[in-house]
Amino acid sequence: MIFQQLFDPASFTFTYLLARNVAGEALIIDPVYEHVELYLSLLQRLGLKLAKALDTHVHADHITGLGALRDLTKCVTVMGERSGADMVSMRLKDGEWVEVDGLKLQAMYTPGHTDDSYSFLMQDRVFTGDTLLIGGTGRTDFQNGDARAAHDSLFNRLLKLPDATLVFPAHDYNGNTASTIGHERRHNPRLLVNSVEEYVTLMAGLKLPNPRMMDVAVPANRAIGQSLENFLQPGDELSADDCKEALSAQLVKLVDLRSAGERTRDGVIPGSIHVPYEQLESALLRGGQLNLLHSRHPGQLVLYCAFGERSALALHSAREHGLGQIRHLRGGMASWIRAGGAIASV
Repeated sequence: MIFQQLFDPASFTFTYLLARNVAGEALIIDPVYEHVELYLSLLQRLGLKLAKALDTHVHADHITGLGALRDLTKCVTVMGERSGADMVSMRLKDGEWVEVDGLKLQAMYTPGHTDDSYSFLMQDRVFTGDTLLIGGTGRTDFQNGDARAAHDSLFNRLLKLPDATLVFPAHDYNGNTASTIGHERRHNPRLLVNSVEEYVTLMAGLKLPNPRMMDVAVPANRAIGQSLENFLQPGDELSADDCKEALSAQLVKLVDLRSAGERTRDGVIPGSIHVPYEQLESALLRGGQLNLLHSRHPGQLVLYCAFGERSALALHSAREHGLGQIRHLRGGMASWIRAGGAIASV
């Protein structure tokens, strides 16, 4: 397995690059905008294709690299379902898995630092975001933070993991790079409390200044989907209401770009054809599934995903392959549900 830990000295942020093999697909966790070119260079050097970019929560101390990486690589952006970001490709519920080329990480909802904080468990290690730090824990005094929720996340979720589980946080301010659950349980001063009330009192007494970039970073990180306009042309989008009418009149063929797990969890638009976004590159080639659908149903294809991000990117890729007259469902499955569209089980 390829495992790279990268560090941003300005915000003391750790970014993690994971892949199963050289020349395979990769996942990046908590990327920083200022280092996007470094990530791309590293990916190129290792022959990796970035498949997914993941944030553990909406960060307040740096601008995320998710939007830039999506725009430059057409990767899938991933966050937990409680995320306040305007648009990400995939939102995970507690207990669900994100998978890249055989590597699997399980989402653990661990609120407290923020109300959208998730940790991600992978075999022998856990990526704890700002929930559990090395020798500390995430502050709980902004972005709907809650010391009681943090205590529950720490003591009833993370500290229930085996002692040997490696801990990789999103930040460190003291030169540390990793720890273990057992070490933090025994030596982390914020975990040496005897009750929830003691932890709440401890956190209330910290009186920390706000991160210097908070007023800029939080709004920017909640708006990572806005640059999707760069991929669209007039006439590319179809509203949910217009799509319902066209589907009823049998004027369109819907293509579902979501993963099998999302389809099982949330259902599908009746009659839609499944072409997973992860297979888009091969599907667009001559003889590929999407290429064949385009030739059989000219002017009728409408792509959709969960929130409209993957479908916009796929539309742009299709145009690059010479496939025109394809549209996408604006707002994806979420807008379809809001519009009262029919849903079928897989």
